Amino acid sequence: MNEPSRNVLEVRNLVKGFRQGSRHIEVLKGVSLELIAGQSLAIVGASGAGKSTLLHILGGLDRPDSGEVLINGRSIWNMSENERGRLRNVSMGFVYQFHHLLSEFTALENVAMPLLIRNEPTSRALEKATSILSKVGLEHRLDHKPGEMSGGERQRAAVARALVGSPALILGDEPTGNLDEATAESVYAQMVELNRELGTSLVLVTHDHRMAGRMDRCLEISKGHLLQLKV
Repeated sequence: MNEPSRNVLEVRNLVKGFRQGSRHIEVLKGVSLELIAGQSLAIVGASGAGKSTLLHILGGLDRPDSGEVLINGRSIWNMSENERGRLRNVSMGFVYQFHHLLSEFTALENVAMPLLIRNEPTSRALEKATSILSKVGLEHRLDHKPGEMSGGERQRAAVARALVGSPALILGDEPTGNLDEATAESVYAQMVELNRELGTSLVLVTHDHRMAGRMDRCLEISKGHLLQLKV
């Protein structure tokens, strides 16, 4: 009997284009990749090359023209919208350039939110949120709202929120792009450390080749294709 796949993520021949006036612009031209459990991957490329488009398709937020995305062996585009939403909540975490924390809630409440949405008991959700916030150095900010935190602290809280449910896959879209260099380095280092500690797979879109070089693998998206890159 065949062993089950160790691939957390499988991408098969993705094609995606957009209409620009009378022209059809093909952004992704048969993109394929695989990512095993615990592996980290950086995707770099010029502005407009399709990095964010690819990430949105991987996260089930945008539909390709053709091709497949499988998370833990399940095709996300063969699911209903409700099934896809549950998959995003349970199996994926997202970190964006802007933190998207809810301003009226504390750091602890923001980070616990994904667990509360999946109906975990409040006490358990808060316990897990406290633990992951401590891992990113925010144990002293549990009761602070986003407006009372620095930019780096807010982004670290966003990383904690993405990781709190122990997802199989984290998707990051320029997660340090809005921070100064020293703060970006600190946040990035914590993301990589937690990726390794928790065994979560990580796909990171970034323009920073130096940071990309610290990932297990690095691919460049160019003219609609993914190319192996040494950084």
